[in-house]
Amino acid sequence: MSPSHLSPAGPVLFFDAGCGLCARAVRFLRAADRRERLRFAAIGGATWHALLPDETRGAPPDSALLRLPDGRLLARSAAILGALSELGGLWGTAAALGRLVPRALADRLYDAVARRRRRAACPLPVDRSPRFLP
Repeated sequence: MSPSHLSPAGPVLFFDAGCGLCARAVRFLRAADRRERLRFAAIGGATWHALLPDETRGAPPDSALLRLPDGRLLARSAAILGALSELGGLWGTAAALGRLVPRALADRLYDAVARRRRRAACPLPVDRSPRFLP
């Protein structure tokens, strides 16, 4: 597939498709995203390879990664807060409040959850809607 074929209209949240907690978070974001701005793709999939620079693809993060339409990348807590911002409403307000937490502390909290995430829940099958990129 060509990169232009995979270029989404909005932000893309890359996630670990083998992680149950990640899959549940994606399902929540998809359901709460009434404007349908977010797109979702697995880390290491075709969209990952088409849209991300070589240096990012070479060392996939052990975290969520949000690619904004302008090509900027947000990782860890910034990715989650960015995704929540896209939801707007109360979730957007929660994201704004979350940004008041110092980034180093927010990332430490994110990392603490990430270390336990594989034990947290079984992976769920990902929906095959157009919002899920290959």
